Amino acid sequence: IYNGIGAVAIGSAPGAALFFSVYEYLKEEINNNGDGDTNTNKFGLSPMWGHMIAASVGEAAACLVRVPTEVIKQNMQAAASIETAANSSNKPPTTLTLTETFRKILSQKSTVTNSTASRIFPPLQIFGGLYRGYGITLLREIPFAFIQFPIYEKMKSSWAVYQNIPQVNPVQAALCGSISGAIAAAATTPLDVIKTRIMIGVDGHGVPYSGAMDVARRTVAEEGSMALFKGVGPRVLWISLGGFVFFGAYEECRAVTMKTTFSGCEY
Repeated sequence: IYNGIGAVAIGSAPGAALFFSVYEYLKEEINNNGDGDTNTNKFGLSPMWGHMIAASVGEAAACLVRVPTEVIKQNMQAAASIETAANSSNKPPTTLTLTETFRKILSQKSTVTNSTASRIFPPLQIFGGLYRGYGITLLREIPFAFIQFPIYEKMKSSWAVYQNIPQVNPVQAALCGSISGAIAAAATTPLDVIKTRIMIGVDGHGVPYSGAMDVARRTVAEEGSMALFKGVGPRVLWISLGGFVFFGAYEECRAVTMKTTFSGCEY
């Protein structure tokens, strides 16, 4: 069950750092209208839109790290499933190490020639199949961010107002992140199922997928519409638990950094 954990460990920190660097910068740029009014941003819109736009751009940037990580992880897990089947039929195992999986995917240049990522940025073709599923990942992550971050920010601000304090503490922020993540996770499960199957590249019979619509059509036709919600329970559980830890740690580090920064400015 821990196949692919190495890829996740390597890619998690850089992906999160890239996302929050972009998100925090754009959030402040868009929502700071210069007159102190927190009800509208510089475009005259609700701050909610600033959170949505900032989160979407942040996700697009983070996916440059996250997608290769996911592709390697999914392929290692798929190889483990094949190995289990092979062992049950007395066939040689096919498990690949992280390095072997990386090399295998890197050699799959023909699979990404027409991918969304390579069309946006053609040099990505040199990375072979590492960016397979970039488009569908964005189609999952952007709606996820659209749902999660406005809820997250609204919950934090409302809770702070209720307590009559400037901002919630890291534990309260962690609860906000957990709840908003669970809601977003449940709503975007079909996109996650499609993304996962595209990254694996083939169905259970070894027949290649030709795109997101092909995955959705074949999945519904062969397994029923509820197959698009496979794993919704575990997905909601791990994202809510992970969100609690992730947002709690992030807000704590942010608070410490801000305190250190402003303390260092005092003369």
